[in-house]
Amino acid sequence: MGRETVGSANQGRLRVGVRTEGSSEILTPAGELDHHTAELLREPLEAAIAQGRARLVVDCSELEFCDSTGLNVLLGARLKAEAAGGAVHLAAMRPAVARVFEITGASVVFEIHDSLEAALTR
Repeated sequence: MGRETVGSANQGRLRVGVRTEGSSEILTPAGELDHHTAELLREPLEAAIAQGRARLVVDCSELEFCDSTGLNVLLGARLKAEAAGGAVHLAAMRPAVARVFEITGASVVFEIHDSLEAALTR
C-alpha cells in the first residue's frame, strides 16, 4: 500500500473474505484495518454472531496493518462471541500485526494460532 492512501477514506485498502467451514465462520481481512476501514470487518463479524455462528476465525495472513480501532473491533467481537458461547480465534498474524497485540496486551485475551489450519482444528 502506498503512502498516498495512509489516512485517506479509501475503503479499497481493506477487503474481507467470509466463508463458513464446519462450525467456524472464517473472515479474511486483506490490507489495512484502521479507523477508515474498521466497519468493513465489524459488519461481517456482527452478522455472523447474529446468525448464530459465534466461533469466529480471523485469518490474519493477508492483514498488513492494524491500528487501535481495528483492535477494538476485534475486542468487541470477542465479547459478543463469548456472550453467545463462542470465541474469536486469530490465525497467521504477520509480525507487524502481532506486535500491536503484544504491545497492548490483547494477545492474552484471544486464541492465537500460528496457522489457519491450527485455528480450525482447535
